[in-house]
Amino acid sequence: MKIYWDGKSKNIIGAKLKILRKKAGLTQKELAEKLQLEGESFTDLTILRMEQGKRFVADYEIVAIAKYFEISTDELLMG
Repeated sequence: MKIYWDGKSKNIIGAKLKILRKKAGLTQKELAEKLQLEGESFTDLTILRMEQGKRFVADYEIVAIAKYFEISTDELLMG
């Protein structure tokens, strides 16, 4: 497992995740529920902490988020 972070926050996808979620018109809870339907174990608290940069995000979670939003993992990681 690889964890991506920039030394300041605990992940580098938080800001991009928030933008994607809001663009899709989803609350944190709604996004978590949609990811759960895909077989992932996200909660609204997970999404909140990711967006705030307070939670490390594993590579498999990056893949799941990118897949849901139909973007590449590179696009998600580039912010």
